[in-house]
Amino acid sequence: MKEAGLKPDAPGHNRAPLTYKDAGVDIDAGDDLVEHIKPLARSTNRPGVMGGLGGFGGLFDLKAAGFTDPILVSGTDGVGTKLKVAIEAAVPDTVGIDLVAMCVNDIVVQGAEPLFFLDYYASGRLDVDVGRRLVAGIAEGCRRAGCALVGGETAEMPGMYVDGDYDLAGFTVGAAERNALLPRTDIAEGDVVLGIASSGPHSNGYSLVRRVVERSGLKYSDRAPFAEATLGEALLEPTRIYVKQLLKVIRGTGAIKGLAHITGGGLPGNVPRCLPDGLRARLDARTWGVPTVFRWLREVGQVPTDDMLRTFNCGLGMIVVVAPADAARVAAALKETGETVSEIGVIEKAPTDEADCVVEHAESLWRS
Repeated sequence: MKEAGLKPDAPGHNRAPLTYKDAGVDIDAGDDLVEHIKPLARSTNRPGVMGGLGGFGGLFDLKAAGFTDPILVSGTDGVGTKLKVAIEAAVPDTVGIDLVAMCVNDIVVQGAEPLFFLDYYASGRLDVDVGRRLVAGIAEGCRRAGCALVGGETAEMPGMYVDGDYDLAGFTVGAAERNALLPRTDIAEGDVVLGIASSGPHSNGYSLVRRVVERSGLKYSDRAPFAEATLGEALLEPTRIYVKQLLKVIRGTGAIKGLAHITGGGLPGNVPRCLPDGLRARLDARTWGVPTVFRWLREVGQVPTDDMLRTFNCGLGMIVVVAPADAARVAAALKETGETVSEIGVIEKAPTDEADCVVEHAESLWRS
């Protein structure tokens, strides 16, 4: 029996052999990026980390991290279309901070200390310099949060992404002692709501941000009308990471009853997530300041106030619920960590069985 194979005149005969690199995947570039990542990951080490990069999984010792009766708390997120701003502005350095922030801020509101972080970075063609700068941002975010970068995945997928595009996703695991989980069950009518300032839009609403930029006629390289920076740099101001500050105050005062990370959905969509059914937060928009970027977005886009409130954080990245007797000392403790804090509202009985949030005097947000 003859061996199966190509006939001399069949398509493909005498063609050069194909390699993985010919197909668009450069293994050497991937290995080069890993060598850049190793020292960045080491710079984030903390008690509990076992081993280093290179294994099939990251190891972590909860006992070595100081926990006695821990509950694991996990979170995953991305950066959304803020990545498009980073790509078009050719500034990949800070979206890694955003990636970490969106994950760790989500779990600290449950009283959890972020322990370790993993990332997923995918592109159509691996650019080692861009990859290095992205991971450097992730490592910086981990240092700010006090968690370790223990692993991740770099995927080069030609044909999946347009050349120059890339995608990021992150995953974090934290822990809290069983008796320290938030929100507490004693949130009640009369409790005070504190607001902690944001650094800007953080990582939400960028599909609308990009449409406003288009309407403005500005390029990302142009001077921002609202900041001493280019438009791209101003819009890429990284998400503030609140982890170390909040953990210090949670543990130091024992007075925080609930926290809410203000992300997509804004104040109306996120504050109720830390409230029991039947209660609502009544907030007074005259009590906090708004970064100028929000006024610019609203003015240029003619964005309705309701849309602003449900799309952006509108100046508050985190809210804190405390008893009236504890409000002053918790606010003072947060200010000592460097945060800008305002007393912004009160918890009251809701007219329905569902938790809710009402923002009064919202139009005052847009006044200088």
